[in-house]
Amino acid sequence: MQDDEVLAALGASTGRRVLGVGSVAGLGLTLLYLALVQSPSFGWQVFMVGFGLTCVFLAERMWRATARWLVLTREGLRDNTGRMIAPIDQIRSVERGVFAFKPSNGFTIKLVQKAPAAWQPGLWWRTGRSVGVGGVTSGTPAKFMAEQIHELLTDRTQS
Repeated sequence: MQDDEVLAALGASTGRRVLGVGSVAGLGLTLLYLALVQSPSFGWQVFMVGFGLTCVFLAERMWRATARWLVLTREGLRDNTGRMIAPIDQIRSVERGVFAFKPSNGFTIKLVQKAPAAWQPGLWWRTGRSVGVGGVTSGTPAKFMAEQIHELLTDRTQS
């Protein structure tokens, strides 16, 4: 088998992207509207404008991030642009249980060493030794990807 063979792929469907981005953008636009129409004081108005603009910015960032998808190969987990998220030799474990700290419809990867922080809203995040995968992704493909990573880790420990 080749190292670049795709074992699993994970992305966000158009419907999930629209719903997720629409929710965040809707919150931001609602806050901006309320700040201009009926804010109780100048302090609240500044807060609501700032928070509203932040939500609109995050919605735009989520739209760009969820246009990408994740690919699992024998080398590791990367996005479709080639950015390595978690090399397979750095993965210690996969957590996908009910009580695991993980994104919605996703799983968490525990790394051997700390990695630089990164965040693609709605798709994945990485901080310290943890990588969270999921958000606006579908649960079934995420579960399959987590099982494939677990299988790669099992193969690695047996050889």
